[in-house]
Amino acid sequence: MFDPSAAATPDSGIFGLSTTVEDSRVVVVPVPFEATTSYGGGTSKGPAAILAASRQVDLFDASTGRPYEAGICMLDPSVEIRRANRKARKAARSIIKRGGALDGDERLQRKLERVNRYGDLVNEIVRNAVTEHLRAGKLVATLGGDHSTPFGAIQAHAEVWPGLGVLHIDAHADLRVAYEGFTWSHASIMYNVATKVPEVGKLVQVGIRDLSEEEFAFARESGGRIVMHHEDEVNRARFEGVPWVHIARAIVGDLPREVYISIDIDGLDPSLCPHTGTPVPGGLSFAEAVALLAAVVDSGRRIVGMDLCEVAPGPDGDEWDANVAARMLYKLIGYALISQE
Repeated sequence: MFDPSAAATPDSGIFGLSTTVEDSRVVVVPVPFEATTSYGGGTSKGPAAILAASRQVDLFDASTGRPYEAGICMLDPSVEIRRANRKARKAARSIIKRGGALDGDERLQRKLERVNRYGDLVNEIVRNAVTEHLRAGKLVATLGGDHSTPFGAIQAHAEVWPGLGVLHIDAHADLRVAYEGFTWSHASIMYNVATKVPEVGKLVQVGIRDLSEEEFAFARESGGRIVMHHEDEVNRARFEGVPWVHIARAIVGDLPREVYISIDIDGLDPSLCPHTGTPVPGGLSFAEAVALLAAVVDSGRRIVGMDLCEVAPGPDGDEWDANVAARMLYKLIGYALISQE
């Protein structure tokens, strides 16, 4: 008999579970890819770090009950994605060093094209894997890697639930066009979603506090398809005494019935993710992020899919970032399961 209160064994699966894909309601797809990371690095090690940290998570949750009873299984990382990550990172290094300024250098142009092709490959692998499990009736969570990695997952979910909304928690808008020349940049994920996935009906952004003027204009000119809750605006309301629960309800009010949640860990306060690639002062507390998830469920909306990205383990075995991420993932799964009851 499985004892949820017992210590997990070192060889157990995610959250110390041993359920198979067939027996699990929830499938976690790891995507250890970070070719275009242009500041800090290490997010390709995020899925493995979260797996290890998850074995320390207590499985009873006072808010969501017993998510583990549904069965949660994390797949083995794709060998193809691991290989693509090695080769794409090598090709991208000299481009990133020059800030994407190729200056007519044909050798760099070929490298850029190679990195973009690897991005195409990763998107295809992720999309196919997620589609397979959605067809089997699973709830799918994708673990990056950098924030470029869930594009294929968002595509797959939008095909099943056309018109769905994406709730995007992030310090950055990620609406840049082919940042540093990379079509599938971590800084371009939501631009790609907005321009290449017409089935996504709404993009609602929270925690945004670092963006370009062009990104701001792109969102403003989207005809209401992109709703950006910039942190300055949110804080102004908070400073005037508006409770977070009311702000969360207003944010959720912009979403359609079916919701896909995409979390870049740097959307949280950087004290919770100090080793993520591009930390920014400010951000949501853990409690605020969880309350926002609860608000989605309380509104009667359904969480149909999710991703968690940009988690980078610290040096010398520092597990703090992964510790926070594992607990956020468990909360995500728990609230998603409740929303589908």
